[in-house]
Order: sequence, then structure tokens, then C-alpha cells
Amino acid sequence: MMSAPLFALFALMTAVAALAVLWPLSRSRVLKGEREADLAVYRDQLAEIDRDRDGGRLPPEQAEAARTEVARRMLAADAARVADAGSKKGGDSRRRAAAVMALVIVPLFGAGLYLYLGTPDLPGAPLAERLAAPADRGDVAILVRKVEDHLAQNPNDGAGFEVLAPIYLRLGRFDDAARAYAQAIRLQGPTALRYSALGEVLVMAANGIVTADALKAFQDAAKLDPTEPRASYFLGLAAEQDGRDADAAAIWSAMVAGAPADAPYLPLLKVALARVEGKDKSGAAAQAGAGPAPGPSAADVANAANMSTGDRNVMIRGMVQKLQDRLTAEPGDLDGWLRLARAYKVLGDTDKAKGALASARTAFAGKTDALARIDAAAKDLGLGG
Repeated sequence: MMSAPLFALFALMTAVAALAVLWPLSRSRVLKGEREADLAVYRDQLAEIDRDRDGGRLPPEQAEAARTEVARRMLAADAARVADAGSKKGGDSRRRAAAVMALVIVPLFGAGLYLYLGTPDLPGAPLAERLAAPADRGDVAILVRKVEDHLAQNPNDGAGFEVLAPIYLRLGRFDDAARAYAQAIRLQGPTALRYSALGEVLVMAANGIVTADALKAFQDAAKLDPTEPRASYFLGLAAEQDGRDADAAAIWSAMVAGAPADAPYLPLLKVALARVEGKDKSGAAAQAGAGPAPGPSAADVANAANMSTGDRNVMIRGMVQKLQDRLTAEPGDLDGWLRLARAYKVLGDTDKAKGALASARTAFAGKTDALARIDAAAKDLGLGG
């Protein structure tokens, strides 16, 4: 049932709302008082004009003109007063009706509507009782509070922190999410996925900037799994934000080369790669057809090979190997074979570069134009003509 303080609060709110409605209705009385005051002023002005005329301070013709103007104003004011008096009865009736509506009918209608649609007998639900009751899956705040209370009593429950971290992330509580991921890593052990998730949260907390802490998390993820896509993407983003566009292009090109054709992150990668390379990747993809994207260029691989971390080089080699596997299964991609040969040459694998060219000659045997391109590429790479 509704408590007495709550009922009093609702009554006060209703009275304030009714006063807001009734206040403008008192304007007619104010206007009436103003008109009576105007008539009194006009009478004083007439007496003043007569005194000035009798005392010789005002010529008779000017005095007569002034009296005429004041008399005209008095007639207008008196006519308005008479009109107010004539309409007073009807105006009072309307005001009384509005007052009854505001003070009686509206509250009664509101109360009846609440009794029909609401649940006045519903007991209160203090926070302590809601926390003690079985959690409603729709009440995310209560679920989070329950997990937080559990972790306060069980601070070594790494699984609890791992469950709570993505919930914090969805709620926009990035700092709490970062702390939860850090606790999960400490208690559950380091994995590439946990490190990359921690790094992503730190980037989101910094409004898209790969901070030093985020970069370290992504580097730790790459050490555990050089092909972890989220860590690789943000390592490329860190390079771009540092002004090392060539390094970013190397990382993202390698990811595109080794990604499955239906990888959900491919569109994002292609947009990022087009941004740093300054060319339209969508047009290049349209020319290449619906097949997998081409592998990294020789310049991309060279940039990656010159990067400071050996793990990055391992990642590049893994991506190049995936390109090799694709071309073995689908040998009809001449550009892919030439890119593969250049990549192996830059990485120092001369034998594999020669093997790629030999495979290309086998795949395009009898095709004069294709063989001419292969010979030209071999000459450019210093692998014979």
C-alpha cells in the first residue's frame, strides 16, 4: 500500500500543478483594478488642467484641447470597465468551472486511472531485497552488483572477473573493464585473447588512441599468438598513429593475405589499408574478382622484416605461407605467384622465390603473355631470365 509520506508528496505535487493552472485565471481581477486606477489618474489630470488654466499658466485653447484628450481616454477606460462588469458573471462561471476541473476532476481522474492501470498494492522493492532475491536476467544492474559482491568476497575468482569484464565494456565502464581483464590475466593466466581484449578496452578508454599500456598488451598478445587478428590490427593502428604508415601497411597487408575470405574483420582491414596506402582497395578487389585477396607486396614484407620485433617477422612468414597454400590450391592467380616470389626474395628465401616462379610457369604453360611476365619478374628479382 502507498505510505503516508508518499501520499503527501503526491498531494503536494497535485496542488502545485493545480495552482499553475489557476494562477492565470486571476488576471481579470488585476485588469479591473488597473482600469479603476486609470480613471482616477485621468480625473486628477482634468483637475490639474483646470488649475493651470485659472492660474494663467495654460492658454484657454490649449487647456480645452488637453481636456478633450483626457476626456476621450476616460470614456475609453470607463467603457472597458463597463464591459468587464458585463462579462464578470460569465467570466466568474468559467473560472469556477476551471477551478473545479483542476482541483477535483483532474486528481480524481488521475487516481482512477492509476487504480485501473497501476498496481497500488505492489510492495516496495528496496535494493537489499532485490540483491537477495534471485536475479532477473533483464536487470543488468542487479546482475552486475551480484557479481561484484561475489568478487568482493572471492577476490581470487578469475572466472568471475572474466565474465564481468565484457559486461563492463558493454555498459561503457572502460576503466572497470580494464581492471577486470587485468585481474583475469593475473588469476587465469595470460592468453593472446585476454591480452588483446585488455588492449582494446584501453584503446576505447582513450577515445581510439593506442596508448603505451594498450600497445604493451597487444605486443604481449602477439608474442603468445602472432596471428591473433585483434592484436595485429591494433599494432598496425599504433604504427599508423606513430606516423609509420609503411609499417601499418605491412601488418595489415599480411593480415589480408592470410585472412579467410569470410573473415568478419576483412572490410575493416581493407578500409584501414586503403587509408595508409592512399588507394582504393574496393576497386582493386573488384578487379581481382571474388577470390581471396592478394598477398603482401615486396615493399610491405621488407618493411615488416625491418621492424623491431622478431615476432612480427614470424607473423609475416605465416601469412606468406598461407598465400603459398592458397596458390597451390588455386594456381590460376598470376599476380599472386609474382607477389609470392617477391615476398620470399625480400625475406631471403631465394629457393622458395625460384620455386614460386617455377610453379607459375607450370600453371601458365603455353600462355605466351603470362610466361613473358614471369621471365621479366625473374630478371627483376635477380633469379635469371
